[in-house]
Amino acid sequence: ARALYLFRQMADVRLERSTITYNAAVSACEKGREWAHALHLFREMSRLCVERSIVTYTATVSACEKGGDWVRALQLFGE
Repeated sequence: ARALYLFRQMADVRLERSTITYNAAVSACEKGREWAHALHLFREMSRLCVERSIVTYTATVSACEKGGDWVRALQLFGE
């Protein structure tokens, strides 16, 4: 929860969010079983033209898997 709070605060103080900071946030969602939030961040990266890495995909797929949503996890391979 603290990691996501700090991630959100970055926008408020106009700090640039990078692949690394998004990966940290997605990983925090995965660990906290917040698969919907992880998916939101994954899609936001694309919308804001932030490059996704293998870490991004792995953490997002894992978050969806832990949430029991295999269909969404498999759809990520097409994005």
